[in-house]
Amino acid sequence: MLDIDSTVKPLYGHQEGAVVGYNPHKPGRPPAFAGAGLHCYHTHVMANLRLVLGVDVQPGDEHTPKHGQAGLWTLLHRLGRGRWPALLRGDVAWGVEPVMSRAEQEGLAYLFRLRMTANVKRALVKMMAERDWTPAGHGWQGKQTTLRLVGWSRQRRVVVLRRKLERPLVLVDRTQPEQPLLGFAEVEPDREVWEYAGLVTSLDDEILTLGQLYRDRGDCENAFDELKNQWGWGGFTTHDLKRCRLLAGSVALIFTWWSLFVRLADPDHRPEAITSRPLLMQAIARQTQHAGQVTLTISSTHGEHHKARRAYLRIAGFLAQLRQTAEQLDPVQRWYRILSQALKRYLKGRQLDPPRRLAQARTLATVVRGRKIQPAIQS
Repeated sequence: MLDIDSTVKPLYGHQEGAVVGYNPHKPGRPPAFAGAGLHCYHTHVMANLRLVLGVDVQPGDEHTPKHGQAGLWTLLHRLGRGRWPALLRGDVAWGVEPVMSRAEQEGLAYLFRLRMTANVKRALVKMMAERDWTPAGHGWQGKQTTLRLVGWSRQRRVVVLRRKLERPLVLVDRTQPEQPLLGFAEVEPDREVWEYAGLVTSLDDEILTLGQLYRDRGDCENAFDELKNQWGWGGFTTHDLKRCRLLAGSVALIFTWWSLFVRLADPDHRPEAITSRPLLMQAIARQTQHAGQVTLTISSTHGEHHKARRAYLRIAGFLAQLRQTAEQLDPVQRWYRILSQALKRYLKGRQLDPPRRLAQARTLATVVRGRKIQPAIQS
């Protein structure tokens, strides 16, 4: 599954693309001074694995799917149809006609949060009086219908979710920002309070499955939190947009490498960077050479160095085993063995096979400065 979402980065100073846009943390607030603004990071994440496949940095006022859709389809066509995801998943901003119609045209399944427009609310009012709601997990109930909203080109499957609120409620009045007013909502015994949401999808799965699929999208926000606060998306400045895009892509690549590295240490869990980086990086290494062998001795300075030792031994043991067969494998095959080990929990012990490269299927002729050069890799 491919999660598509965007996040904003506040900027201060004169930077290319620093345009005042929507900031969910400071809604409606003007810039701090002249030149302040935002960058918008349109990000594509492989769900559950926290592997960033691509990031596109745009000016702060280009935060809608209208500006992020081009980068999405460019990424998918670069991957090749055989390596497309099985499902495209996004929040309420992506549940719009241009995205859904393009996905249907390309034959790609999607699951998006639906904006609660007047027509959706009317459908919810009609269904609330009915009793055939089915469980959707975690206290939610679901019911499906087909709608053709304003601007849609066709009818689509819509799943409405609801959940009864049993806990006390507090209302916050922010009409006076300097002193918010609190009010306690009293729910009488003959009244009920429900929260609700809507999903639009091209899938045929049952409501229980769809509810869980969308709840799993929350892990994408954890990746954003790490990228911005632990890996540096929120901590660098550049004058031009080109270098900003280069740095953002580099940070995402390092984040992906670290995700795979810690999965080699613990295939069943993916620890957060705020704990795994100090654990595995606070160490002193010494290299010695004797009898033609190079030995690297690592001394951890972390308080839980015994956990670091187990992690290093697990990684070293796997690499030693891989090295015994490395002479029979080319670099791509070795890389796929590493990926298979890191993602063992999801592959259930299966080995990933590298795609057949065109250069290995036939002999190619490359023209360089008017001369034909036979490639080194032949069929």
